[in-house]
Parts: sequence; C-alpha cells; structure tokens
Amino acid sequence: MDDLLPPGTAMRAVTLHVENLDVMTAYYRDGLLLDEIDVPDTLALSPAERAQTAVLGRDEAPVVVLRRTPGLPRPRRGEAGLFHTAVVYDGAAQLATALASVAAHAPGTYVGSADHLVSEAFYFTDPEGNGVELYHDRPRETWAWDDGQIRMDTLWLDPNGFLTEHLPRDAQERAAAAATPAVVGHVHLQVGDLAAARAFYVDTLGFEPTATAPGALFVSAGGYHHHLAVNTWASRGAGPRASTLGLATIGVEAPTADAAAALRDRLRHAGVAVADDGATLRFDDPWRNHLEVVVAA
Repeated sequence: MDDLLPPGTAMRAVTLHVENLDVMTAYYRDGLLLDEIDVPDTLALSPAERAQTAVLGRDEAPVVVLRRTPGLPRPRRGEAGLFHTAVVYDGAAQLATALASVAAHAPGTYVGSADHLVSEAFYFTDPEGNGVELYHDRPRETWAWDDGQIRMDTLWLDPNGFLTEHLPRDAQERAAAAATPAVVGHVHLQVGDLAAARAFYVDTLGFEPTATAPGALFVSAGGYHHHLAVNTWASRGAGPRASTLGLATIGVEAPTADAAAALRDRLRHAGVAVADDGATLRFDDPWRNHLEVVVAA
C-alpha cells in the first residue's frame, strides 16, 4: 500500500456555509478579484440549491464555493474548524493588485501581514468571520531546507511598502494582473490536538510534515512548503465540530486515479469511514472537518 500522497497533489476549492450570500459574493469578487463562474455540474445541486450557491475563482477553476445555509449558528471561539483559506497569486504584482482591491473595497477586513521567507502574505477576515490569506510564493530555488524541514519565519512585512514596490502603475497592467491564475495554495485548520492531527494527516492521508511551530504543524505533498496546516492556538482540546456557518468542505485534488485509490485504501485500513462514488472520496477528520478528494482532469 502506498503511504504518501504523490507530487501533483493540490488543494481545491473551499466551500463555506454563509448567511448573506450577496455580501460574501461581493467580498470575494470585488475585494479578492475572483470571478463569478458557473456552478459546476459536479456539485450535483438541485435548481433551488444552485440559486443559493455562488462559485468564485479564476479561469473557470473554483477557489471558494459559497452556499447560503440559513439557520446555522456562527462558530464559537475555541471550536475546531477553519483558520484560513490561503489564496496564492502568480506573483508579487498580482498579489499587490488584489491587496489594493481589498484595501479599496473592504479595508476593515485587514488583520496583518508577514514575510514567511518562502512567501509574502497578507491576512484578512471576511464579512462572516472566516480567515483569508492572500500570498505569493518566492521562487522554489530560494527556499531553504534543514534536515527535511523547510525554513519559515514570521517577519515584519509593510503592506504600504509592498504596494509601492509591486502594484502596477498602469490600469491596463493592473487589469492583466487581475486576470492571471489564482488558486487555493493551502488550507489552515484549527484542531483540538496536534498528535491526533499528525496521525490523521500524515500517517493516514500521506502528507509529509514540513515544519513545526509551537502549537502548529505544517504538511505537504511533493515538496511544497505546505498544502495544509493545523494549529491549537485557540482550540486546544476541541472535540468534533458542531454544524455551523463557515467551513463546509475542503477540496483536495489527487494527480491520478491510482493515487486516489491508494488514499481510499489507507483510510479504510485506518478505520476511517469513507464514501467513494467513483468520482469523489468523502470523509471527515477527527474534528468533523469534511474533505473531498477528486482526481485531476
């Protein structure tokens, strides 16, 4: 049985349960400069459900799926769930264009920034309290590794200086930057216990650990700095999630059918309940964070 997720594994769209679909759609469209795209048939939604769903992304590739789900409470502090969805842009100019757009449309949602050595990142909280990271990667050849662990840090990054240096001056150049690819680079979760998270995401799913920090673990496939992170900073001891607004589904893309089948076998061998309809693997982590794995087209 294969034990690792292979290179080519990638994150896909994050689905959120939302209360106000119009406000949330406007934030991700006008702020993050994602495009509204058609609801994919693969979501298998009824006409009524499709009317309450918005899909936003670039080049027809979804980044976030918003589902209006009335009646759900907001998550309580200390619960497991989403820490942030991280959207990676093609380069510094593309990131600066999105950053300027959020500053213009929703400046109150900005919460911080950081130079992580491997990337430069800016952090936000969307109108319903979901964490969002916007970032670009530095070239891989500049990343440093120490005994299999990637060297990352959290250094001061001046947002105004970043915009001054990287924001295209010409409106046509900014429009071109806003049309380049943007995808989910990684997902960061709040969990109740790091050892249990490592057992699930590393030992069972097959991600490789790439870095640790106090209260946090970073994992990836194929040598990326991280596709997924977990932390217990505000959720230590949290049990399975209640049904709330916020995180509904984390999407993962397997590069081949064989990789998806090997993952299915690992999950079943570990006693994890997994549904497999031939197109999608569906299962939960120990905190009822729901994952769906599909094979790359």
